[in-house]
Amino acid sequence: MTEEKTYDNERWKERGVMLRVFVYVFATHAFAGFVWLLFYVGQNAQK
Repeated sequence: MTEEKTYDNERWKERGVMLRVFVYVFATHAFAGFVWLLFYVGQNAQK
């Protein structure tokens, strides 16, 4: 029983890490896209 509980706990931690990595990668790309959009709008603004 202890081995099974440890295995489930490790799988849960692994899922948590994968979810965190996905969120961090998505957030980083979203922020980079927003910065790129700011530069694009600023370059094409009427002066």
